[in-house]
Amino acid sequence: MARPPKVLSELPPGAEAAQPAWRPLADRMRPTSLSEVAGQGHLLASGQPLLRLLKGELHSAILWGPPGSGKTTLARLLAATVGAHFVALSAVLAGVKEVREAVAYAQANPEQPTLLFLDEVHRFNKAQQDAFLPYVEDGTLIFVGATTENPAFALNNALLSRARVYVLKSLADSDLVAILAAALADPVRGLGARPLLAGHAELLDLARGADGDARRALNLLEVAAGLVTDDATLTPAIVATVLTGSYRRFDRQGDVFYEQISALHKSVRGSDPDAALYWLARMLDGGCDPAYVARRIVRMASEDIGNADPRALTLALEAWQAWERLGTPEGELALAQAVVFMACAAKSNATYLAWQAAQADVQAHGTLPVPAPLRPASTGLARSLGHGAGYRYAHDEPDAFAAGASYFPAELGQRTYYEPVPRGLEQRIADKLADFRARNQSARQTKPPV
Repeated sequence: MARPPKVLSELPPGAEAAQPAWRPLADRMRPTSLSEVAGQGHLLASGQPLLRLLKGELHSAILWGPPGSGKTTLARLLAATVGAHFVALSAVLAGVKEVREAVAYAQANPEQPTLLFLDEVHRFNKAQQDAFLPYVEDGTLIFVGATTENPAFALNNALLSRARVYVLKSLADSDLVAILAAALADPVRGLGARPLLAGHAELLDLARGADGDARRALNLLEVAAGLVTDDATLTPAIVATVLTGSYRRFDRQGDVFYEQISALHKSVRGSDPDAALYWLARMLDGGCDPAYVARRIVRMASEDIGNADPRALTLALEAWQAWERLGTPEGELALAQAVVFMACAAKSNATYLAWQAAQADVQAHGTLPVPAPLRPASTGLARSLGHGAGYRYAHDEPDAFAAGASYFPAELGQRTYYEPVPRGLEQRIADKLADFRARNQSARQTKPPV
């Protein structure tokens, strides 16, 4: 009989006794039954697919959710419920070799199901993900992957087609308070063996500092307990010390990053300065590079305000420069000023749309020749070839406008890309362009364009 892989979890679900004191509180307090699982009611309520899975309706699964939401715990509970051999791997440390060891063990022990749990599955490349697909498909393995990244982007389609995706949510503050209270009361796995008094307000502060992460909440409680003095009371001062420098969740690369910058951009576009300030504060509080935010603010100025208020682009660049000179936190106020200005400014995406239309024509029509009147006539040869012939110098025309002149390639004809909006400065631009375009049309009807 094949020997179990070396990557087996040391402590199977249900083994509460004789746990070494040096094990982190978060690991000791890991739920050993469904009744201990906090949150995720949308997945564990009666009749929900994940609950059916945990009760024995086996299929491979992807657990997608933020850190500390219970992905590993649910995989362990599934293994315990169905009596499966539990093989836990981390994609950070393991590779195809360890997957093959798990497969070999499962093939040698068909009388018992083998559950392969792969944490951080998104870190496996396509070839590594493909390595266990045949064994998932033929039932050799029950595969459960855990990821904090969007599976649609992080996992290949072949794997997604063989596993059901379950989306876990961050835990609510009330869930975290309940977890902390349970840890304080549990004399075997938690801190109940030593008297420790903690009020609801202190536990709520720790829960809020954990930002939806059960593991983080228990780690904070463990650190706080180590600071408690002889009176065995978890005081507000101790909690404040533990939470100093604590950041809200922000992954800097994955979904949370892009969701928050999207929320900031859309708040500015939607002319809501209050929401824009909130999302700016969320990103900076979470550790986002202010230089990245500054770049995006410049983008907003051109994409969503444009010529409706050209001051936005200038202010965005100056805010970026102010942050570079002042640093954090002083320079962040300049970014906030720019965000508020742009949220309140008149909006126009006319330049953005015009630029996209021009790019589309370039891609569709290739390298069209420059019309002869627009070519420079800087040499005798150029003039002999007709370069510059018929060009009308706009400053010599009434209103510095050569009515009827064309500046497009003849093969392309006239195009209208830029359509100013009736807001801000673009209202005046629109009036001026409407006059010019009407004069062009009139001139072209009376004589051929030059």
